[in-house]
Amino acid sequence: MKIERLNKQAFEPFGDVIETEGAEQRNINQGFASRFHDLAKIEVGHGEAVVSIFEAAPRPQPVAITLMERHPLGSQLFYPLQKEAWCVVVCENPKDENSFRAFRATGTQGVNYRPNTWHHPVLVVSRAHFIVIDRKGDGDNLEEVWLDKELTLSF
Repeated sequence: MKIERLNKQAFEPFGDVIETEGAEQRNINQGFASRFHDLAKIEVGHGEAVVSIFEAAPRPQPVAITLMERHPLGSQLFYPLQKEAWCVVVCENPKDENSFRAFRATGTQGVNYRPNTWHHPVLVVSRAHFIVIDRKGDGDNLEEVWLDKELTLSF
């Protein structure tokens, strides 16, 4: 699977790219801070937003892509807490290997998956931490599907 550079235009069908580049910047706190405003649309339906920290471990290379997941009731945002590249794998249909796309994110880029966006669990080169904002509440907000054919990814 070919890896693309993560950018807003290429990722738009799947959600938001969270980065300060090109964002609306507002000076706040008497000019001692900047706010990069409105970076992602958090969707929680009838639930509520929850903020967590994920710790991710690297997978053996090449990575075997065998499972995809999605969250039908809300969005899910990942933002790295270290400046190391990581990888994002998404698809329109997990039964169609031609719909898969892989993106290399910098350590200053996050993603916000729209509700119902098929994605692979977070992929890192070395142990990494992420701020995660997603939904909690009633209902099953996780669907997983095992792929008929394993795909591989080296990054």
